[in-house]
Amino acid sequence: PPAAAAPPSPYRGSPPKYHIYTTLAVWEDYIFGRPVYFSKIMQEIVEQLKFFSELGVTHLNIESQKASSLEKIREEIGDCRRCKLWNERTHIVYGIGSAKADLMFVGEAPGREEDVQGIPFVGRAGKLLTGIIEAIDLKREDVYIANILKCRPPKNRNPEADEVESCEGFLFKQIEVVKPKIIVALGAYAAQCLLQTKDPIGRIRGRFFHFQDSLLLPTFHPAYLLRNPSAKRDVWEDIKVVRDQLKELGSSYYS
Repeated sequence: PPAAAAPPSPYRGSPPKYHIYTTLAVWEDYIFGRPVYFSKIMQEIVEQLKFFSELGVTHLNIESQKASSLEKIREEIGDCRRCKLWNERTHIVYGIGSAKADLMFVGEAPGREEDVQGIPFVGRAGKLLTGIIEAIDLKREDVYIANILKCRPPKNRNPEADEVESCEGFLFKQIEVVKPKIIVALGAYAAQCLLQTKDPIGRIRGRFFHFQDSLLLPTFHPAYLLRNPSAKRDVWEDIKVVRDQLKELGSSYYS
């Protein structure tokens, strides 16, 4: 009997960069102008796995492969001088955490302590972020943490357009390698940059959007919470939504 017709795609042409998360989109791609659906992709994956099994391969170290890919991105950055921020930086602040993380946090740029140590989120705001992570029964090393920019802007000012243009591609590559189930955008600038929107953080926080193959949820930056402790309750509600969605998506964190 003829195969059942595939469900209609929610997209026509190129999918939008993001849209509000309402339901799981139909899995589909286009090869030579013909739709290829999830069932066929899964069949090809099974055939590839059988091939490797016949060669005697018993397992694939995905985390090691991802870690190697992240190292290659760092090597590509090199002693970066692609924008004016290189002149005043102490260290490039790349990213830290698990290469197979289901949860990723993205801020806007390194601060003073991050610039000194070369590690994202290690100052007072970083300690608060660690506490947020631990509040959902995870450890800092379970997640992946990065910023839009890899170098500290002078006096912690907001990133400028040319700086973002020079740097954001490396973050996108990091996200593509890690493939987190959920990205938490910390603060207005990170959220607006990733979602290409000018909407204020108060309007978009606590809601899921699509970004690449991940869900993205904006929330307040930990530094904002240090200045406005009353907003901690809002962030806690957002993080609980993230935790519940990770469970629904079958994250290994909670299996």
